Amino acid sequence: MTDFFAAIEDLFVNVLFAPFDALRALELESWVAANAVNWLLLLVGFVAFVYWMLQLKKFNDNNEEDKSISSHSYL
Repeated sequence: MTDFFAAIEDLFVNVLFAPFDALRALELESWVAANAVNWLLLLVGFVAFVYWMLQLKKFNDNNEEDKSISSHSYL
């Protein structure tokens, strides 16, 4: 079992986290490059938020939502 867990450790440390080690080396040269993953996730989140708001506006403009008080049984 020790070899099994050592193999998992080797996979994560030497293979899957290698890009992050490369980004850590860039930290001294460029702050923006070192935080590229954060910028990418921020961009994806912003695009998803804008898409979601546009979809909500589209359904609101078509009056497709049931806004009556009794639309839910627990109300």
